[in-house]
Amino acid sequence: MAYIPMTEYETASPEVRREYDDQIAKHGRITNMKRTLLHNVPAFKTYMDWYTLYDLLRAHFTDRELTIFSYSISTGNDCLICGTFFTKILVDAGEDPHDLQLNETERLLADFGRQITADPHAIDERIYTALREKYDDETLTTLIAFAGIMVATNLFNTVAKVPLDDVLYSYINDKKETK
Repeated sequence: MAYIPMTEYETASPEVRREYDDQIAKHGRITNMKRTLLHNVPAFKTYMDWYTLYDLLRAHFTDRELTIFSYSISTGNDCLICGTFFTKILVDAGEDPHDLQLNETERLLADFGRQITADPHAIDERIYTALREKYDDETLTTLIAFAGIMVATNLFNTVAKVPLDDVLYSYINDKKETK
């Protein structure tokens, strides 16, 4: 059972309704997490900066690479909602989450994501070296900040006990950490 109930459009303030409408216009729907976060619009907007950082990272990474990075973080944090959300993206793209074929960058991001969640104090120096060889300080800062918002999103969903979105239920059994 949800610790915090989701906001309802019908009883929401005009400001919250604007955010609902904006999410539906951008994404076709509003997720349970976003409906829960809308109890506090500044908190909601903070978490929505995930999209801002995602868009900035697309200059350096493919959508698949960012999905694998996010998937590795979310499954590493055992976040049912986010892990299943990224599983859905992979499955819908024809991928087998249990047997992902990763290129060098995808493997690097998957390893980085797993190590962020396993022990951020002990990230393998080889990962730092490989990232530094490929990316500048601004990109690395953006990547780590993006990971931080992903971890925060996992934490919010888990602690607030946000219910799994209906569109994700059929993907639960496919959720498994990337090799």
